[in-house]
Amino acid sequence: GTSDLFATCSKNDIRVWHTPEHRELLRIVVPAIATCHAIEFMRDGRSIISAWNDGKIRAFMPQTGRLMYVINHAHSLGVTAIATTSDCKRIISGGGEGQVRIWEIREKTRKLEEVLKEHISAVSCIKINKNDRECVTASLDGTCIIWDIIRFARKQMILANTLFKCVCYHPEECQIITSGTDRKIAYWEVFDGSAIREVEGSASGSINGMDITSDGAYFVTGGDDHLVKLWNYNEGAVTHVGVGHSGNITHLKICPGNKYIVSVSADGAILLWNYPGSH
Repeated sequence: GTSDLFATCSKNDIRVWHTPEHRELLRIVVPAIATCHAIEFMRDGRSIISAWNDGKIRAFMPQTGRLMYVINHAHSLGVTAIATTSDCKRIISGGGEGQVRIWEIREKTRKLEEVLKEHISAVSCIKINKNDRECVTASLDGTCIIWDIIRFARKQMILANTLFKCVCYHPEECQIITSGTDRKIAYWEVFDGSAIREVEGSASGSINGMDITSDGAYFVTGGDDHLVKLWNYNEGAVTHVGVGHSGNITHLKICPGNKYIVSVSADGAILLWNYPGSH
């Protein structure tokens, strides 16, 4: 919930960074030859939840980097995506085999609540809505599924001729936006899964990451064209372009308060951008 800290993950470590001084505060190293695919701060700030290609979910303390717990065999083909509920009681994970798993997190125990088996390829992105009752999962199988995570049932399935890489809820939660290898940014109705519109997101290469502002007015995308683009949500038009990456952008995030945008690329670079108009 602060713009002063952010975390990144890579081959066998997680790093926590101090934004104002551009310095590393903490490095959490997992000695095995594991790669961390995704990380998420628990909303209470007490743990960093991480998804690893060895099939484990690991939780660490953000101040010391001490290992809090491990969920072994969370997914058979590696944990590829992860999200946490705002009440800090559940983790939703996605795997290389396409399963979506819901974990109940307590002080001393971690329990598998449900396995949702509809995707047939790796889950690339998971977002949970504000009231913790619904989530959307994007997959490389060309589907995005909106789930009821109270009743553990599928609400809607969205199909497109693409490998979905990223999905975001609009803050009002009646629409989602998606993107992926077809370079299109698509807007969808949450209620019935219908397509609202589609805009050309990139002239070349997949779009791999997106994030949306807390008021839903703007969103950012990044991908294989090495460009960070800021979009006006309602107009579906690019307002700013950030040039600086020399590798494929894999993820990006708008920090709380719209002060910075952080983007990371496959060549190991982390770029910090001033959010337009914030300085």
